[in-house]
Amino acid sequence: MFDPDDLEEIRSEKERWEEETRAPTVERFGEREERFTTDTGGQEVKPLYTPDDVADLDYGDDLGFPGEEPYTRGVYPTMHRGRLWTMRQYAGMGTAAETNERFRYLIDEGSSGLSMAFDLPTQMGYDSDADMAAGEVGKSGVAIDSLEDFERVFDGIPLDEVSTSMTINAPASVLLAMYVAMGDRQGVERAELRGTVQNDIMKEYIARNLYIYPPEESMRLITDIFEFCAAETPKFNTISISGYHIREAGSTAAQEVAFTLGNGIEYVQAAVDAGLDVDEFAPQLSFFFNAHNNVLEEVAKFRAARRMWAKIMEERFGAENPKSKQLKFHTQTAGSMLTAQQIENNVVRVGYQALAAVLGGTQSLHTNGKDEALSLPTEKSVRTALRTQQILAHESGAADTIDPLAGSYYVESLTDGIEEEAFGIIDEVDTRGGMLEAVESQWVQRQIQDTAFERQREIEEGERVIVGVNEYQVEEEARIDLEEVSEEEERAQVQRVRDLRASRDSEAVEDALAALRDVARGDGNVMPAVVDAVKAYATVGEICNVFRDEFGEYQPGSTV
Repeated sequence: MFDPDDLEEIRSEKERWEEETRAPTVERFGEREERFTTDTGGQEVKPLYTPDDVADLDYGDDLGFPGEEPYTRGVYPTMHRGRLWTMRQYAGMGTAAETNERFRYLIDEGSSGLSMAFDLPTQMGYDSDADMAAGEVGKSGVAIDSLEDFERVFDGIPLDEVSTSMTINAPASVLLAMYVAMGDRQGVERAELRGTVQNDIMKEYIARNLYIYPPEESMRLITDIFEFCAAETPKFNTISISGYHIREAGSTAAQEVAFTLGNGIEYVQAAVDAGLDVDEFAPQLSFFFNAHNNVLEEVAKFRAARRMWAKIMEERFGAENPKSKQLKFHTQTAGSMLTAQQIENNVVRVGYQALAAVLGGTQSLHTNGKDEALSLPTEKSVRTALRTQQILAHESGAADTIDPLAGSYYVESLTDGIEEEAFGIIDEVDTRGGMLEAVESQWVQRQIQDTAFERQREIEEGERVIVGVNEYQVEEEARIDLEEVSEEEERAQVQRVRDLRASRDSEAVEDALAALRDVARGDGNVMPAVVDAVKAYATVGEICNVFRDEFGEYQPGSTV
């Protein structure tokens, strides 16, 4: 891309500049007493970047054009000039009625997509009246026990006019079935349903621990969803392969990319092994990344991930459909970067993180509320978070041209560096038998834990500045309204699920669960039977207990 003679002249001139211009200034005035590295310490940041740092860059092979391989510059030809990213705001407000109210509010305020948070009992496949659910009902999101709750959540919200993302994993088949059932009730063609089900169990084994079933059985449920949705709901993303929680657990940017794409490889291989055609299901795969504070490193991360996935799908799996090679992703700003101290500073952090996501070419974005370090966001803080996206879209100019930082010597060097490091990690995973083996041996978890420990050490020793935490502190009295779920609301939800069991057609429920059990024992696709069960008002816990009985529950492996 650069003339060799020109590069040699640039190298010579840079050496002269270092000696004659920069060195005397540094000797006289010094530089800031900080380590100049990327945010997670992966790469040293040079004082200056020139064409020499990207001397091997080939425009066609490494960058190309938006909508064409290798997709470094974006998966669509027009990107945000054609349509802005989907603006999602996480909501799940304890009860189904409260969540419906928040969804309606967000739609009225200009949100173009819904993002549904579930409470811990729902995420673990328990009903609200289960012993394991006590004290947690509605606390981290909405409590969903049955299709009846789903009907309350989406009351007055036509599913053919919204896109819904559901943050659910182990019981993903059940919640997806409820969404399909709701569409059927509303008369919406299944082919018109739009949204995403997270459905990423690998990251639960790695970072969150909200798993239920063993890996092999969990993979079966995931590939059954791939097959069902390819035939029934082609506009619905069947999985959101999540690096977000891996980064929240403490990984570097390169580890986030490597482990996320490694999980993607595992899912694709499982589906291929189950007899699915890669070009039939791969276009419905999507990804979910974190946006941290270091704007330029995050932009480079997103660009590297796109280029890597195109190579992986073509070289490993022989994908031919261009859509199979396109890494489409949702981004959420970094919850772990929010601070309880000087909480207003979080608005600024979220703004920079959102900027990184947009400059990096995200397809949808969730911006955290300033108070999410403490609780679910209030209506006021979620409005500010949504306005952050809207100002970015309409006032900043960041969405006016495609991949605006392409060609930056620094950004291109970072992109190459993250790709090289991430592929190196994937190669190491391959030597360990793949992601499933690397996770079961706890190797992946240890890599992330070591990084998190080092980052915390840097903060505690003052090597890494966190504004308002270890520098620039102030005396302040916390005065902030927080969302809370009362014991009365929990009792009411428990009573609702008990009333449902008393009023529904018990024989129809028993027949539907028996049919599901038969399919689970065999090798058929479970999804049609799950849809029938939720339509009969079988509960989340009842359906998940069928799978518990047939599949067992996962127990983490050795830690050696």
